[in-house]
Amino acid sequence: MDTATRDLNTLFDQLGLASSDHDIEDFIHQHGGTLADSMHLHQAPFWNESQSKFLVEAVREDAEWAETVDTLSALLRH
Repeated sequence: MDTATRDLNTLFDQLGLASSDHDIEDFIHQHGGTLADSMHLHQAPFWNESQSKFLVEAVREDAEWAETVDTLSALLRH
């Protein structure tokens, strides 16, 4: 049974990004509002190739990650 935490901090860890609450707020402030409504999160220009692939796989392969990825997507669209 997989009991790993699937929160934003852990997602940022998985993406190789600084993952404190402050770091996440800074990231959202820096990149927020840059996603067109028609753009999928993994298509954003600020991801490198491996980060983009992780986001695609996280949604496709793991329903628990999908919720966290959707949360990040929503935060970046405001």
